Amino acid sequence: MKFQVDKRDRLVILKLNEEKLLSNLAPHLKSELVILSNEGFRNIVLDLSDVQYVDSSGLSALLVGNRLCKEQGGIFVLTGINAHIQKLIKISQLEPILNIVPTINESVDFVMMEELDKDLRS
Repeated sequence: MKFQVDKRDRLVILKLNEEKLLSNLAPHLKSELVILSNEGFRNIVLDLSDVQYVDSSGLSALLVGNRLCKEQGGIFVLTGINAHIQKLIKISQLEPILNIVPTINESVDFVMMEELDKDLRS
């Protein structure tokens, strides 16, 4: 699986450099998400701008990322998704569960606002 990782202060951006997120790559993505979570990253932005197609195994990997972040009190954000992936998420009724933000910059701002909100509540 080809990907890039950009580790920042309060979040990590994982850019998947693959055209398809299928059953052959989904376990690798899940493993990488677990590794990042174990490293203490509770906020993960997954950039899917290069991904054209996702199957049910790929959706499962996205749900794993979402669960890992929630368990640590963080947030999992999808960005750069195309119309096909958006439609699949909608058909699968995952829109209320997954955080979808159009761009990387907006995703980073979204995460930072969530972190600021948490800081103000504590």
